[in-house]
Amino acid sequence: MAAGVSAKHGMFSSKMSLYRGIQRKFLPSNDGFERAAVVQSVRATASAAVDSQHNEKYCLQLVRSRDYDGFVCSLLLPEEARRSSLALRAFNVELAQVKDSTSQKTIGLMRMQFWKTAIDEIYRDEPPNQPVSAELWRAVRKHYLTKRWLLRIVTEREKDLDDRAYRNIQELEMYSENTQSSLIYLLLECLGLKDVHADHAASHIGKAQGIVTCLRATPYHSSRRRVYLPMDICMLHGASQEDFIRGSREQNIRDVVYDIASQAHVHLQHARSFGHNVPPAATPAFLQTVVLEDYLQRVRKAHFDVFHPSLQKRNPILPIQLYIRSWKKAY
Repeated sequence: MAAGVSAKHGMFSSKMSLYRGIQRKFLPSNDGFERAAVVQSVRATASAAVDSQHNEKYCLQLVRSRDYDGFVCSLLLPEEARRSSLALRAFNVELAQVKDSTSQKTIGLMRMQFWKTAIDEIYRDEPPNQPVSAELWRAVRKHYLTKRWLLRIVTEREKDLDDRAYRNIQELEMYSENTQSSLIYLLLECLGLKDVHADHAASHIGKAQGIVTCLRATPYHSSRRRVYLPMDICMLHGASQEDFIRGSREQNIRDVVYDIASQAHVHLQHARSFGHNVPPAATPAFLQTVVLEDYLQRVRKAHFDVFHPSLQKRNPILPIQLYIRSWKKAY
């Protein structure tokens, strides 16, 4: 009987050995599955890292080529906010380009709708496969950015597709508040700041920036037979749109520029009046004041001739001025 049991055991062992051999030959082991999963995970991580680097580089190059002043200001931000700042500025550039790059309003509206949808998807953690959207999603997740400010920028840019001059300086200020000021509010959030005094300063800086941007772009727009300067101030001094299109440098044109530049200066002064209450940590978000001050000083030296050649050149020492102001933690 013992011999029979031994024989059966031997047959059972042989069958088990044969089964294990077949399993090893035709079926992957658990170790194989685990190794494949690890390899797949490593590849996915590496691919995501490459995509992330590509997205970051794309935004950096876009801002450097289309918003150089903003690019330099972003480089002077603390490291934890730098990449997010470039994402926000790239987003702003993308929207600003819509008006100039589309010949039909319908196409512009479609592109604005893309960004409205993209923002909704970003806040659902489903960003579109687009570099700026991906970087914006990263910034939103890292700093818990307020959705309302992003949507407000898009909505205001969408209204601006009507391609007409501002009726008055107040309309230009409202546009600037909804676009430039909203961007600064987001930069403050990237710095981890929520402060009422900083918000008040940001509101005035944004308005000043919008006004200065309108002035700086006048020669470019005039060359394309477009004029966006406030109509009420132009009418006050008897200046027509055709005068700007012709590049007139008469006194009435200079008077228009003087009035508009003065309003930007007033907002800049208001922003600085909050300086003693604004947290020092907020000042990196306000470095754009150096750029605004530089342009206002240069247009004054040009006797408010907005078409003067010196105003079309970039100030070579501006990055140094920005660095010094950043070091002093002042705006």
